[in-house]
Amino acid sequence: MSKDKEVHRKKSRIIKGLWFTAGTISLVLGAVGIVLPILPTTPFLLATAACYYKSSSRMHKWLINNKLFGEYIRNYQEGKGIPLKTKGTALTVLWLTIGISTFFFLERLLPSFLLLPIQITMIIIAAIITIYLIKLPTYKKK
Repeated sequence: MSKDKEVHRKKSRIIKGLWFTAGTISLVLGAVGIVLPILPTTPFLLATAACYYKSSSRMHKWLINNKLFGEYIRNYQEGKGIPLKTKGTALTVLWLTIGISTFFFLERLLPSFLLLPIQITMIIIAAIITIYLIKLPTYKKK
């Protein structure tokens, strides 16, 4: 095997490991969100599915078919949407964290010439995510 292929394989393994780690952290947060109403379960599980898809087909299949988590992801993937409670929680957490970060923490971390452009960017990103979440179908259990 050539040295280039070996380096590429090592980088690929590291990247997959990072995706796997991010997915596992997201899975834990999603699981906590099932019992703790302040954390939105579905967005974390969707992030987990995306991370596992990029890192481990075995873990992705396990997640999709899991009795506890699979329904959330399948409903989204099948276009059924996410529950209204999840939308509300996600939007509340989104705007609280963006608001606190934008107006309280950034001025301590950034030079003044970067403050306004970054604040505007964060608000625009939050607005785009808000529009996306609102447009998603609302899933209603039958």
